Amino acid sequence: MIAPNFLLMASQTLPRRPRLIGPRKTFAIVASMYNETCMGGLLESTKSELLSIMPTASVPLYRVPGAWEIPVCAEYVLQHTHADVIIALGVVIRGETGHADLITAAVAQELQTMSTRHLIPVINMVLLVNSEQEARERCFGDRLNRGVEAARAALNMAELFTKLHTAYPLPKSKQEYE
Repeated sequence: MIAPNFLLMASQTLPRRPRLIGPRKTFAIVASMYNETCMGGLLESTKSELLSIMPTASVPLYRVPGAWEIPVCAEYVLQHTHADVIIALGVVIRGETGHADLITAAVAQELQTMSTRHLIPVINMVLLVNSEQEARERCFGDRLNRGVEAARAALNMAELFTKLHTAYPLPKSKQEYE
């Protein structure tokens, strides 16, 4: 069993701020338009952190109506562009039913599936929160800013995958798997 304090501590820790020395990267953002005020903060903090660390980064933005539409757009971007990392952004506020939990669980599962299928990092920052106040803390706050977290995770994964592609440029042959 995981101690409750562990969960609280983990959610308050941002990934390290990377020092990138690699080539220009493309970070495609697929962002929901739902909960627009909070989404504006989440999107702005993500882009700002990305470009402050890697000013030459390309950051195309694809807007979708809601969180449910994020996976299909992300899949299209993965298949039709040369994005190095996909960043999925959304804000879902829990209501009186389990609908929000079902939506975010399905979105998370699909984003993870496409990431492992394409071997391209997909950063899932589709937030499930209990109130608009929680959403504001995570989208605009200094301490828990999930946009900053998404950007740093994306930059760290881009850095890691550059190293992996350099160390292992070709996939294993079928015989090596057996």
